[in-house]
Amino acid sequence: MERIHKLFRKTMFEFQQYLGFLLFLTILTAGFWLMIFLIHFVFYWVFGVTKELLQERKEKKALEQA
Repeated sequence: MERIHKLFRKTMFEFQQYLGFLLFLTILTAGFWLMIFLIHFVFYWVFGVTKELLQERKEKKALEQA
């Protein structure tokens, strides 16, 4: 019985290590999805600003020619 107990302690995480590992995975996953969201948000924002700027230039040019 003692031999099985020693083998079990060598091969398995202790409970605190297991909780720490789960916490690490949770933070890593949340950080990954936050990074993906922010990257898409920044691209969307830059595209919108560029589109609006080009549209304003086109309208200004059309008013000057008229």
